[in-house]
Amino acid sequence: MTDDQDILAGARELLAAESRALAVLEKTLDGDFVRAVKLLAACEGRVVTTGIGKAGIIARKLGATLASTGTPSDFLHPTEALHGDLGRVTGADVVLALSNSGTTEEILRLVGPLRELGAKLVAVTADPGSPLANHADVVLDYGEVAEVCPLGLAPTTSTTVMLALGDALAMEVLKQRAFSTEEFARFHPGGNLGRSLMRVEEVMRKGESLPLVRAGASLAEAVEAMTATPGRPGAVLVVDGDGRFQGFYTDGDLRRCLLTAQETGRFDMMGRPIDEVMTRDPITIRPEELVAAGLRMLRERQIDQLGVVDADGRAVGLLDIQDLLNIRAL
Repeated sequence: MTDDQDILAGARELLAAESRALAVLEKTLDGDFVRAVKLLAACEGRVVTTGIGKAGIIARKLGATLASTGTPSDFLHPTEALHGDLGRVTGADVVLALSNSGTTEEILRLVGPLRELGAKLVAVTADPGSPLANHADVVLDYGEVAEVCPLGLAPTTSTTVMLALGDALAMEVLKQRAFSTEEFARFHPGGNLGRSLMRVEEVMRKGESLPLVRAGASLAEAVEAMTATPGRPGAVLVVDGDGRFQGFYTDGDLRRCLLTAQETGRFDMMGRPIDEVMTRDPITIRPEELVAAGLRMLRERQIDQLGVVDADGRAVGLLDIQDLLNIRAL
């Protein structure tokens, strides 16, 4: 049995060794990496990832990353491929084959059939002189790495390097495809990530749920509009005759008016024009902006609502923090 310090020292040495391997990889990336990126970015079919054992797990992850960032991708199990699943591959595809040794039997048995189909082959391996590398169109060679397993047997450093190389490949392909935030949101509609990437226009209150009052209306009319609007929002947007946003009035403003009336003894405020008490030139947001941007504005300014205006300055919606809570964007 080892003591606590020995355990920590061993773990730190492992992490340091893997960090050194990644530093070497960073320095050795070359034109082959560039060719692989361009080949994947130009692929008119699917990028098919394959590997066996731990390399297969990394191949699955790489395929998932590519798929989620705009590159159609699928994982092909080498053994199943030899028993019919090879039908998933077409001549328009690019196959990414991961094998540390480059001699994995199941992978090598796929090379001939893949060539017959006309698919391009990218090898990810430690050995540029391996059989797999010799048959590939592009070789991503990360060089020999020492596994940090105490037995020197379990794939550790090699899979870490494969994973990092795959991430670098996927991210550069993303750039080549000019993959946008909006497209990312389309592929991630679920969870907090997907919700935060929704557009404001998808969650804002609009139509009959949008509390509006014309400039010149009384404070009483503004309060009535807030009360009569479905959902009873805690704010009202003041607009001119063309619907352009002029000001904002909230429940908080009303409470402050009541306190002022109590202090001054003047309780005629409900007949005053809304223009005299509203917030002029309030912060607004555009409907095409992301919910995440609206949430950030609400948090930074510690407010509960934002007026939503279009390119012409017309009030088209109300973004309420309660609605964001309801979709669990927080």
